[in-house]
Amino acid sequence: MDKSFKSATAPQEITAEDLELINRFTRKELKAEDVFTFSVILCDNEIDRDGERFDNLALEKLKDMFVGITGIFDHSHSGKNQTARIYKTEVVTDTGKKTSYGDSYRFLKAKAYMPRTESNQNLITEIDAGIKKEVSVCCSVKSYICSVCGNDMRSEKCSHIKGIEYSGKMCHCILKDPADAYEWSFVAVPAQVGAGVVKSYPKAKVTKTFSELEATIKKGKEVVISPQLSKELGEKLSELQKAAAEGEAYRNELTKETVKYAALALKGIDIETAQDMCKGLDIERLKKLRDSFSERAGRVIPLSPQLKPASKNHTDNNQFIF
Repeated sequence: MDKSFKSATAPQEITAEDLELINRFTRKELKAEDVFTFSVILCDNEIDRDGERFDNLALEKLKDMFVGITGIFDHSHSGKNQTARIYKTEVVTDTGKKTSYGDSYRFLKAKAYMPRTESNQNLITEIDAGIKKEVSVCCSVKSYICSVCGNDMRSEKCSHIKGIEYSGKMCHCILKDPADAYEWSFVAVPAQVGAGVVKSYPKAKVTKTFSELEATIKKGKEVVISPQLSKELGEKLSELQKAAAEGEAYRNELTKETVKYAALALKGIDIETAQDMCKGLDIERLKKLRDSFSERAGRVIPLSPQLKPASKNHTDNNQFIF
C-alpha cells in the first residue's frame, strides 16, 4: 500500500543535533558541508483520493517506523534509485486546521538527508525549485476499518463502499495498526494531497534594539526579538495605550464643545451634521473649528443676564400689582 502527499522545500540550517542523528547511518562522520537536508510530510489523518486515511495512533507508530527508511523514485524498488534517508520524524498537530470530518489536522513530518555530490546536484536543484516535491509512502497496516459501521472493510460484516454517502456520512477507510514501513518515493501524482517536501526557512537574526527593529521592519523581513526588547515593547505599548486613551478623551470633549458652538452659530444645523463635520479632523484643525464657531456664536447671540436689576426710581409697588 502506498500513500502520497505534496508540498515544497528550501535549504535548511544543519545543526549539531542534525549531524549527530545523520551520522548514525553513515560509515564515516559527515560534516555540515557534506550533506543537504530537507523536510517532508509523509502522511496525515486527512481522507485521501483513495477514500482512506490514517488514524492518529497509526501516525504515532509510523513515526518510529520511518526513521532510517530510504527515499526512492516511483516506488521502483531498486538500489540505484535510492536518493535520500530519513533521520528524524515527528507527529505535528495543526490546531488551526480541521480535517474534512472535523478532527484536528495531524501529519507525520520527517527530515531527510542526502550527500552533496555531483550526481545529486540536479536533484537538489529540483527540490529547491519545487519540481520534486510530491511524495508517497509505502507501508502495510493490519486493519482497514469502515468509517460507517466500524468493521474491517475486507470482511463480510461490512457492505459499505468508499466514497458513497450513508445517512449523510461519506464512507471512507480508516487505516490502523501499521505493521511495517518499506520506503517513501518522489512521485508525479500523489494519492494524498496534503504532504510532500515542505519549506524550511533559515532562522532570522535576533533583534535587540528599537533601531534594529525599525530597520528590519522597513526591509519587510522576518523579525525575531530578544526577551529584553520584548519587555521594552510591552512597556512602550502600555504607555501608548494610556496616551491614546487620554487623547481620545480630550478629542471627545473638544468635539462636544465644537458641536455646541456650531449649534449656536449656525441656525438649523442638527447635532449629527455638526458631529460629521468634526470627523477626520486632527486635533489642531478641530481646535480651530471650535474657536471659529465660538467666535461666531458670540456675535450671533450676545450673551446677557437673564434677570435685569430693578430700577431705583420706583416710588411705589405698582409693578407687583396684577
